[in-house]
Amino acid sequence: QVQLVESGGGLVQAGDSLRLSCAASGRTFSSITMGWFRQAPGKEREFVGGISWRGGSTSYADSAKGRFTISRDNAKNTVFLEMNSLRNEDAATYYCAATSWIGVTRTAATYTYWGKGTQVTVST
Repeated sequence: QVQLVESGGGLVQAGDSLRLSCAASGRTFSSITMGWFRQAPGKEREFVGGISWRGGSTSYADSAKGRFTISRDNAKNTVFLEMNSLRNEDAATYYCAATSWIGVTRTAATYTYWGKGTQVTVST
């Protein structure tokens, strides 16, 4: 069992940066691959990016490439999502998720554990 708690969301202006954190507890954190997803009102949940359990591999959605960076600190059981140059379309509830897959998977159904999400609002 893995418990995930996201934090760091808030209201920012377009062009600003924001850093989300996801603290994990329970199962050995270093053995799980972590992903970030987001869901805007009226839209489906979409993959943002993920990082493999050893941190050696990352994958990003096209919308996140070049602007978002995912990292993890296994010693602190925490994964981060650094978001730069935020746009209006980045506004959503952001969720972190955990899977036993060795590599990053972009499919939400392959993630077993989910946090409750943190809200990101972007104003112009």
